[in-house]
Amino acid sequence: MFRDVVTTETDLRALLGSPSEVALKKQITRLDEHCRAFIAHAPFMLLATSDAAGRCDVSPKGDPAGFVCVLDDTHLVIPDRPGNKRLDGMRNILANPHVGLLFLVPARGETLRVNGRACITRDADLLATMAVGGKVPSLAIGVEVEEVFLHCAKAFKRSGLWEPARWPDIGRLVTSAKIFHDQVRIPGMSVEDYERRLATGYQTGLY
Repeated sequence: MFRDVVTTETDLRALLGSPSEVALKKQITRLDEHCRAFIAHAPFMLLATSDAAGRCDVSPKGDPAGFVCVLDDTHLVIPDRPGNKRLDGMRNILANPHVGLLFLVPARGETLRVNGRACITRDADLLATMAVGGKVPSLAIGVEVEEVFLHCAKAFKRSGLWEPARWPDIGRLVTSAKIFHDQVRIPGMSVEDYERRLATGYQTGLY
């Protein structure tokens, strides 16, 4: 399917060049005051994991800004909220603790990247600090930070993600319920059934 594939870093560097001194030196090994402030303003993040065989998963995480708790310069914790119980990311962490995090702040083009080693914790005292509306998470993901750096805003500027005037028209994009209906194909379940299922989950299952 793909031809003229790049297979070595030598070829890759010949095509794209080497990073600048700033790009190399911006990587740090701890959460300084700037990283902490960025995380405190982030209501959304992405958690990347892979299993022992290298198969990858990226899971979105969202809550009120500051939902990821920074414990100290090298440790943070992410509450786990109710989901579909596939547990793709958590099963990956059990097999391979290496994770990558990407923190997003609305209207801010730069993102914060954090790489490290994760574990799954059920520490009751820690979980109690992450309750929302009286609902305490059953588990959380603890991360020991190894690398941190700010990622530039070029992708956001190219995509216009924070510019409503540049957003694509989704009028012809079918509903999520229709996609589930066509892909899952459970006998007896209509598009309307999926719509009700989604609506109920969003209304009553966030926490």
